[in-house]
Amino acid sequence: MQEQLTLGLIIGNRGFFPDHLADSGYREMKAVLEAAGVNVIAVTQQETKFGAIETRQEARRCADLFDQHRKDIAGIIVSLPNFGDERAIADTIRMSNLNVPVLVQATPDSATKMLIADRRDSFCGKMSACNNLMQYGIPYSLTRLHTVAPHSAAFAKDLEDFKAVCRVVRGLRRLRIGAIGARPSAFNTVRYSEKLLEASGISVEPIDLSEILGRIDRMKDDHPLAQGKLAAIQRYVDTNTTPAAALMKMAKLGAVIDEWMCQTDCTISAVQCWTSLEEYFGVVPCTVMSMMSENLFSSACEVDIAGVIGMHALALASQTPSALLDWNNNYGEDPDKAVCFHCSNLPKHFFREVKMDFQQIIAGTVGRDNTFGTCVGRVKSGPMSFARFSTSDHLGAITGYVGQGEFTDDPLETFGGAGVVHIEDMQDLLHFICANGYEHHVAANFSGTADVVYEAATKYLNWEVHYHGKD
Repeated sequence: MQEQLTLGLIIGNRGFFPDHLADSGYREMKAVLEAAGVNVIAVTQQETKFGAIETRQEARRCADLFDQHRKDIAGIIVSLPNFGDERAIADTIRMSNLNVPVLVQATPDSATKMLIADRRDSFCGKMSACNNLMQYGIPYSLTRLHTVAPHSAAFAKDLEDFKAVCRVVRGLRRLRIGAIGARPSAFNTVRYSEKLLEASGISVEPIDLSEILGRIDRMKDDHPLAQGKLAAIQRYVDTNTTPAAALMKMAKLGAVIDEWMCQTDCTISAVQCWTSLEEYFGVVPCTVMSMMSENLFSSACEVDIAGVIGMHALALASQTPSALLDWNNNYGEDPDKAVCFHCSNLPKHFFREVKMDFQQIIAGTVGRDNTFGTCVGRVKSGPMSFARFSTSDHLGAITGYVGQGEFTDDPLETFGGAGVVHIEDMQDLLHFICANGYEHHVAANFSGTADVVYEAATKYLNWEVHYHGKD
C-alpha cells in the first residue's frame, strides 16, 4: 500500500484579473489533488479571498499554516488559475521556512474566452512567479507544458512525477543507513565520505560484524524471531536444495539484522560479505538482503553505502524494488548491450523465476557448504532506470549519473542473477564511467524514473549528476 503524500497548496490571484477564476481554480485543483490520493494542506476559502494568496497578510496566514504542518508537508503546489501575485507566492514559501520541492502550474486560457471577464493571463503570470522564486533562491519544478489544465492527463503525469520527486527528496534527506561490517579490504571502490553524506542529511550507523555474529550466537533456534524469519525465507524462495542448518543460520542472521535496524532507526543497509560471513559463519547473506530489497528496505553488498543510496532513490521514485548490479560483461559484438550481474542478492521482483542455491564464485575458496543462500535466476525483460552516486573528496561534492535503458530477452547462460541490458550509446556511458572514476556497481530498477531521480538530486539536493543521453 502506497503511503499518502501531503502537499501544501498555494493558489495565486491578482485582483484586477477575474476573481471567479481563483474561486473555481481553488476548488478544481484541490479536488484533483485529493482524487490523486494527496493530503492537501491549504487555507480555506473562508480564511482568505477564495482560498487564494494575494496580499502580505494572506501570505503570512498560509505560511503559518504550512509551518504548523512542516513535519508532514513533502512538497508545495503553486497553481495559477489567473496571473497571480508573484511576490505573495514567493513570500509564502519563504516565510514558511519549508525546504521542500515546489511545482509551478498555470491553467491555460480558452481561445473562445479572451475577453476581460474570463481571460486568465496565467501563461504570462507563470513567468513572473518563476522569476520571483529564482530571485528568492527557492528551487522549483515545472510542468512539461507551459500551461496545463488541472484535470488533464498531462497534469496527472506531472503530478505523479512531482510526488515521486518529493518522495526521493524527503526519503534521502532524513535517511539513516546501516553499515553492517567493515568494507572488504580488496574493495577500495566502495570507499565513501560520511561527512559529505551527512551534509545532505544522510547518516550512517555502523555495527561491527562481530556484534551481529555475537547476537546470533546468543539466539536459540526456537526463538520466535528466528522461527518467524525461517518461515518467511521458505515462503519467499524455493529452498528445497538448501540444508536445514544453513537455512537456520540465514534465519538468525535476518532476524538479528531486522531487530538491529529497527533499534537504530535505519531504513536501508549495506552488508559485509566477501568472505567473512562464509568463512566464519557458513552462509551468504544474499537471501536475507534480497528480502529486504524486495520490501523496499534496499540492501547492498560489499558495504557499498553510496550504491545503496542509488538503490533507495530509485525505489522511492518508483515504489518498486531496486537491485545493485555489476556492469559486468560485454554482450557479444553489440556495443549498446552488456551483461549486468550479481552473485546474487537481487530482489525477487527482478527474476523470471528464482531459487536458492550456493554461491559458485566464493565456493571455490571457502567450500560449497559454506555458501548457500544466493538467489539464482535470469533477470526478466522490461524498462530499466539506473543510477550511481559517489562521494567525491576531490570536489567536496556528491556526484553521480543516471539514465534509462531496458533489460532484454537475449539468450544468456550463466550463474547467479544476471540479465542483458540495452542502453543507447552505451559506449559513451562506459567511457564516462571510466573517465570519471566511477564504481563498477550500479543501482537498477524496473521503471522509467531517471528523470525524477535526476530532478531530485540536482535541483533539490544540489548533487552534481550526469544524465546519460541528455546532458
